[in-house]
Amino acid sequence: MAGPLQTALYAWHATHGGRLVEFGGWMMPVQYSTITAEHEAVRHRVGLFDISHMGRLVFSGPNAEPLVERITTNNVAKLKPGQIQYSLVCDDKGGVIDDVLVYRVADGALRMVCNASNRHTVLDQMVAKSGTFEATIDDHTRSTAMIAVQGPRAAEVLACVCDLDLSSLKYYHVKESRFTAGPATGGHAVISRTGYTGEDGFEVIVAAQLAEQTWETLLRAGEGHGIIPCGLGARDTLRFEAAMPLYGHEMDASVNPFETGLGWAVKLEKGDFVGREALQAAKAAPGRARVGLALQGKRVARQGTIVLRGGQEIGVVTSGTFSPTLGKSLAMALVRKDEAVVGSAVEVDIRGQIEPGSIVPLPFYKRT
Repeated sequence: MAGPLQTALYAWHATHGGRLVEFGGWMMPVQYSTITAEHEAVRHRVGLFDISHMGRLVFSGPNAEPLVERITTNNVAKLKPGQIQYSLVCDDKGGVIDDVLVYRVADGALRMVCNASNRHTVLDQMVAKSGTFEATIDDHTRSTAMIAVQGPRAAEVLACVCDLDLSSLKYYHVKESRFTAGPATGGHAVISRTGYTGEDGFEVIVAAQLAEQTWETLLRAGEGHGIIPCGLGARDTLRFEAAMPLYGHEMDASVNPFETGLGWAVKLEKGDFVGREALQAAKAAPGRARVGLALQGKRVARQGTIVLRGGQEIGVVTSGTFSPTLGKSLAMALVRKDEAVVGSAVEVDIRGQIEPGSIVPLPFYKRT
């Protein structure tokens, strides 16, 4: 078998202290200094992430829109040029195959960003369900790089190096730009105001051969703003505090969107799409609900930890960590719908030891 893939920034990570691990079939930096230091840099200043492992697909042809509409749960037809839409790809039973972002760029063409570990699954689903659609799917994952600039000073950094008026770029919108400073000067970029940290920020797609120049350009521009390179460890703690679901934790093929709090991304009224019939039934009786848990002690309830009430199992933890921002042990869990009452007491079984806690509102953290 071939080994894990390497992003266009792999050599930079390896020579600049990145601790590399396999993730989603790619060798990725989990951290450079400490997860807490990188987490706090993004919460208070700005951090730079290589997210080139994410899948990047481009659709063309006369039936590109009907194909994406057929495969995803949200309403693609409502996307205007320059807008981005959060959506889901489900199977026939209504289980989540992946969560994705669908872009309609300025010329009206459609793009999609999916999770690294699910790229081939999403592609297989599209091919299997494409039928007679006249559409072409091009996988640009290896030929491009994707870099996230995240934090309250992200706009200040990016404004120094591109020709885009960032004040006009709204959340979940995308524009094309060129770099005007540093080693990447003249390079073309697709810039979106999106991210996975709970902070303001941007995601930048460039040609793979421009990846290192773009990375260096952004680091130099951010020197006066406290920028540091960050790994997947901080990305996970940041998204967790913001209660952003992660595939393989808060969702998978055994979980439907209404259980994990993503029913707002399912537009049953738009017409036929994969999983629609099953999702109609799931909306009427979701069975479970995603909730936040706050534990009284400092021990962490990891994925798979059983959630109890009065000694009876009511659910299972999907993600848990000790929150760097809030200074307490928190978790997200899927529990029975009738037990999902904010403020109610629960217990979790951490390796045979019962820890008390309570159900709290999500998200745990929300930027002002």
